[in-house]
Amino acid sequence: MKFGRTAALFMTLITLVGCSTAAGVSTLPVEPPLPLTLVPVPSATPIRLVYGPDVDNVGELYLPDNDADSVPVVVMVHGGGWLSKPDMTHFRPLAEAVAERGIAVWNIEYRRERNDYKDTLTDIDNAIDILATTAQEAAGGRLDLDRVQVAGHSAGGQLAAWAASRHTLPASAPWAQPRVKPRNATIMAGVFDMARAARSEGDRFVPRFLGGMPDDIPERYALASPIRHLPTDVTITAIHGDTDKTVSAGQSLDYIEAARLAGDRAESIILPGVGHGDFLDPRSIAWSTTIDTITAHAES
Repeated sequence: MKFGRTAALFMTLITLVGCSTAAGVSTLPVEPPLPLTLVPVPSATPIRLVYGPDVDNVGELYLPDNDADSVPVVVMVHGGGWLSKPDMTHFRPLAEAVAERGIAVWNIEYRRERNDYKDTLTDIDNAIDILATTAQEAAGGRLDLDRVQVAGHSAGGQLAAWAASRHTLPASAPWAQPRVKPRNATIMAGVFDMARAARSEGDRFVPRFLGGMPDDIPERYALASPIRHLPTDVTITAIHGDTDKTVSAGQSLDYIEAARLAGDRAESIILPGVGHGDFLDPRSIAWSTTIDTITAHAES
């Protein structure tokens, strides 16, 4: 089977960067992608859509400016410590770069810093499910809902990974029956184990988001931690920099190892000399690696 050029570069990067067991990096190769079908094209002006009643229930839908009847779609979830700033404009340059690969991009906003973590999770759930309704209508039926991917950075990485696993939640949870289930996930410097971040890694944002420490509200930590909801039956790639001073690279390594042991197809890419904010820098290898990873998943 022939590989697309982007996919081949991606698999080469995995081999060179992500497969050293001596460095503690665990990988499980994804299935070979299908032949290249995505054509690099300029992205059109995004369509602004509303998915709920709150001012933050909005997103921008980027559609490839080509004649393809069916295009894969990636839901992009920005980070920022679950705080009111930054907002989705933080991810616009990355969204535009991904859309130029022939991929539809749904760059979403969501409620944060409102003293109710459930509002945030509800928004993520609703924003993804709207792909089957309003967003699909706006796209003229072009969105391939069998090739939906979630991608997020930092706190947005936690939310994207959580979204990829929400179908595993207890039936009583309001998000347990999603209308749209992602097929792939690309997580940049994500927080996967919320209790670990709060207890041993000194993360001050997690307790603020969930409303306390793990011993006080263990059920919230269990609900929000992606590592507690495995397997996902979603192909997962976690990308992290080894000089990240904000979120430990161990978060990605341990999550991917747990996902593999649970039976998921999962891999980690640890980038040398890359810090937390480099994923938003177009000059960084973190930027290009992220775009190539998202593209490779979209081609599969």
